[in-house]
Amino acid sequence: MADLPTIAQNQPMHDFVLVVPRAPFASSVTLTLDLLTTAAKLACRVGVAPPRWRVCAVTPGSIPLGNGLHLQVDTLPARSSAHECWILPGLDIDDASQLDARLAQPDIPPLLAALRRHARAGGTIAGSCSSVFLLNAAGLLEGRCVTTTWWLAPALRRVAPTTRVEPDRMVHADGTLVTAGAAMAHMDLVLYVLRQRFGEQLTAMLGQALLVEQRRLQSLYMSPAMMVPENNLIALLTRHIAETLPEPVTVGTLAARANMSTRTLNRQVNKVLGYGPQQLIQSVRLNRARVLLESGGLSVEEVTAQVGLGDSATLRRLLRRRLGLNPTQVRG
Repeated sequence: MADLPTIAQNQPMHDFVLVVPRAPFASSVTLTLDLLTTAAKLACRVGVAPPRWRVCAVTPGSIPLGNGLHLQVDTLPARSSAHECWILPGLDIDDASQLDARLAQPDIPPLLAALRRHARAGGTIAGSCSSVFLLNAAGLLEGRCVTTTWWLAPALRRVAPTTRVEPDRMVHADGTLVTAGAAMAHMDLVLYVLRQRFGEQLTAMLGQALLVEQRRLQSLYMSPAMMVPENNLIALLTRHIAETLPEPVTVGTLAARANMSTRTLNRQVNKVLGYGPQQLIQSVRLNRARVLLESGGLSVEEVTAQVGLGDSATLRRLLRRRLGLNPTQVRG
């Protein structure tokens, strides 16, 4: 996001527009407002202008956030400014099966038109979680590299075949498009755009004040069994790997279990997950290792033996490569 304009002191325009869809994920909305409000209070301590923002929606008035909460919103601007970063919280959905119905609702077309207009004006759009599907529906993901909620990644790959989906990442910027992972990654998203526009010092102070820190990866939270609960093949393979541990599992044995050739298995798994069966085996092992390490009852060597990795050096290497952590850090 090096192309973001630098803020000038007392600049009259807004820096951010919180774009609230109907039925948003409430915490993403309130997190944004809390982070921006706290940043504005702290800005004078580091000698920068406080961030300016407005809260908008397709229709002005009061938007219900759930649990009795309501938010007063203005109308989305008819004209977009390249200076403004639009922040788009996720939708309040439980799983990928609800996306089609939500995207067919009457409030969506004018929202998509507004997103396209802002993108054409050169403005930055930052979306997290299921809102990345709104960006796709607006035609903004063509040829891009993005992230989203890790368990929604297979669904995004299906509807956006020309988009590179990297669910390991917590936040990813591709030009003027910034995307983030699962619901609470919205906090990381807002911290990222604040850091790009207002600098490291303010963002670091904000993290200290609210006891939050930068998180780079979703990998630590991934569970292969949750990624595609509706996919019988992945469920079958994941269950077989988990039940076989600590005994070795090969791609050949998985292909035999699924009653298909290894070539067909590789193609089918890649189509759903974006990676092959060998990485699926490693993912199941690492997920089991993470759970065992977090429980704190076993040594690293004992965990290594239980997940069938051979030696602790291999476990340490995989944890570092896939999660960016060592066993002590996983234990917390």
